[in-house]
Amino acid sequence: MRITGFLFQRFFKVLCFGFLFMLGCTSSDDGAPGPSVFHYNQINNITSLDPAFAKSQNHIWAVDHLYNGLVQLDEQLNIRPAIAKRWEISDSGRVYTFILRDDVYFHDDPLFTNGKGRKVKADDFEYSFNRIISDKVASPGSWIFKGRVEEDVPFKALNDSTFQIRIQTAFRPILGILTMQYCSVVPREVVEHYGRDFRSHPIGTGPFKYKDWIENQTLFLVKNDNYFESNVLPKTDAIRISFINDRKTAYLNLMNQKLDLISGLESSYVNELITIDGDLQEDKKDIIELHKSPYLNTEYLGINLELANSEDHPLNKKAFRQALNYGFDRAKMMETLRNNIGRPADAGFTPRGLPSYDPNVVKGYYYDPAKARTLLTEAGYPNGEGLEPIALFTNKDYQDLCTFIARQWEDLGIKTNIEVVESSTLRQMMVKGQVNLFRASWIADYPDAESFFTVFYSGNPAPPNYTRFSNENFDQLYEAALAENNDSIRYEYYHKMDQILIEESPVIFLFYDETSLFTQTYIKGISKNAINLLTVKGISKH
Repeated sequence: MRITGFLFQRFFKVLCFGFLFMLGCTSSDDGAPGPSVFHYNQINNITSLDPAFAKSQNHIWAVDHLYNGLVQLDEQLNIRPAIAKRWEISDSGRVYTFILRDDVYFHDDPLFTNGKGRKVKADDFEYSFNRIISDKVASPGSWIFKGRVEEDVPFKALNDSTFQIRIQTAFRPILGILTMQYCSVVPREVVEHYGRDFRSHPIGTGPFKYKDWIENQTLFLVKNDNYFESNVLPKTDAIRISFINDRKTAYLNLMNQKLDLISGLESSYVNELITIDGDLQEDKKDIIELHKSPYLNTEYLGINLELANSEDHPLNKKAFRQALNYGFDRAKMMETLRNNIGRPADAGFTPRGLPSYDPNVVKGYYYDPAKARTLLTEAGYPNGEGLEPIALFTNKDYQDLCTFIARQWEDLGIKTNIEVVESSTLRQMMVKGQVNLFRASWIADYPDAESFFTVFYSGNPAPPNYTRFSNENFDQLYEAALAENNDSIRYEYYHKMDQILIEESPVIFLFYDETSLFTQTYIKGISKNAINLLTVKGISKH
């Protein structure tokens, strides 16, 4: 069979990838260890290595290996310096001034003088941030700045090492937004030279550099020996990312030591790996390790308060909504259906993992069928008398969970019909306000509880306010929190907002999600964080 030039190049790349990966598992002739390659799998393919398009987890992980921003998060989601070594916030809360490090360099590229990466300057951030909001670029991340920054001069390089962001009104969560991968710095000359092809010619400042990419198959990155964070210089020589889209196949590759890490679970093998208590099965502990962490995702059932806005509709009655919240066993639900991966949502809408989460201050719902029956009577439906069946809309992935809840509600006399629709169809119905009761979730866009409370601010449409919730006290607290720079005071506002949501019950609180990473036992230094970010610079193989 004759091999065309294109097929030969593709075959050669695959051969090189295989050879480089094998190097990570062998030693040199003199007995010294060979290059260390960290090999993990992504279920979904990536389409771009341009941070302006780092919208989904698979893209965010890859971009994070290659780039840096002004600030970054530690494992507890506290904001720490990155390229900015310090910053100041004006008294008005509208001007943020960042002082940059002077030892950060872009990766080497032929477009730089002598092919050596040049130093990052403040005008690189001015260019990078203006690019995010440019209509020509059409970045899915444009929302992070639009409507928040000043229209005339939102970003300004005062000199090579001083950069300013100017916002329209005080908005303390802006620092959390700046940790998003959209806010990575890129070099103008490289971006403008490659144009749209910058997606596959990435040049950043990150701990790893681009080596090669066979789309839909493998991405290969190598260690950046000039990385500026000397205390966390990469401990592995390279990263290999595979794109095996079948979770079962990826799981088998992990068990056969062909992968160092996989993420997530699937019903086809969950019971092989996880006990009913959410721990790794005993017979797997010598082979792999489980790394669990809170995940900034709250699962809930939403109530459309506008569609239910009539005196005789049960969902319009607060006592009935509270009865629904008391009327099912979250802990049993998590044990039975999720192998205890995740925790019952018993402290409001703010999930575990955020610094403001405090179950000692915010007391939410728990299983209390007697109290639920009392509230049903208060709402005018003793033992469910006079109630028409309620329709609960969900997608097929959550049908089991909704069925569990419905059966427990039926024990109270609340009949519930489960309506299963496609995810995209359900989302449109939620946007248009066509469903009374629906299963939904909210994942933080950035690590601040404001990202969750925005779901209930009356000034917001659907999305994110799918429940059409409107409460004057809640809105006042929300607006006060946006302008407050003192975290302790801001958290007090957040706690009060959560208590309002618990009292008014525009949602049925379900559970706070958790991440699950599975690695070989010889992998050390896995970072646990609630934004499910895989930070490879601290990972080593022993």
